[in-house]
Amino acid sequence: MNPIGINTFLFTSPFVNGSVELFSTFADWGFDTVEIAAEDPLQLDAAAIKAALEKNNLRCISVAAAFGPDRDLRGTTEQQQTSIKYIKDTIDFTKAVGGELVVGPLYSSVGRADAVSVADYELQEKTVVAHLKELCKYAAEKEIKLAIEPLNRFETDFINTCEQGLNLIEKVGSDSLYLHLDTFHMNIEEKHLGEAIIKAGEKLALLHACGSDRGTPGWDHTNWNDIKRALETINYKGQLVIESFTPEVKVIAKAASIWRTIDGSGETIAREGLKFLRGQFG
Repeated sequence: MNPIGINTFLFTSPFVNGSVELFSTFADWGFDTVEIAAEDPLQLDAAAIKAALEKNNLRCISVAAAFGPDRDLRGTTEQQQTSIKYIKDTIDFTKAVGGELVVGPLYSSVGRADAVSVADYELQEKTVVAHLKELCKYAAEKEIKLAIEPLNRFETDFINTCEQGLNLIEKVGSDSLYLHLDTFHMNIEEKHLGEAIIKAGEKLALLHACGSDRGTPGWDHTNWNDIKRALETINYKGQLVIESFTPEVKVIAKAASIWRTIDGSGETIAREGLKFLRGQFG
């Protein structure tokens, strides 16, 4: 049975030490894991957070990294260095809370989407590959894996599809680098979600399970039976994490263009999404 988790962005941003109060609620609802969105890991008390997870019989397997304009592995020299330090700090935090994965669009700031020449793209890619090699080495020393997330075309021009993600992973050439897929982004960019999952194969380290409108998984047109068959085909044992948003968490709502209430409260999305995923992937 796949562990089912909840990303903290559904309820708060930024995640702070006091946010551990959410854990008892998540546990009461029946979640197995919490995916902490670590926007500023240096401000977090990893020991206290780990203790709160254990108290509520929860795990934090994956930590979601956040990339604003100042964090960009293909940006200015300053942005690159800021991003490298942030990712290393997030790796340290993940290790400290007992996690295994640092996930997200590790390659670029979110929202950077421009048409560039082939030559410019190749130069950006070369820069990102060099940095990811360094970061993968650091992650391996900490026994942590990195997983890059393709985003839709409105959020990045760099990695949109599973195939592009796999190509980047191949260029980096590290056993510490994996793929993180999200059904919301896949719904926009992939021809066929199931085929993309099968293509990812053993490199798939995490699946974000979201409605096609960023709402409740199962309350949408996504072919979840196809996704189930694909995950069974590759013998996927990883998490299914709900990463949905509401207008109430204003910073994230603006970043993700959530202008309207989609499926009611965060509680509705979490509880109904969990119910569906348990039934579908049991």
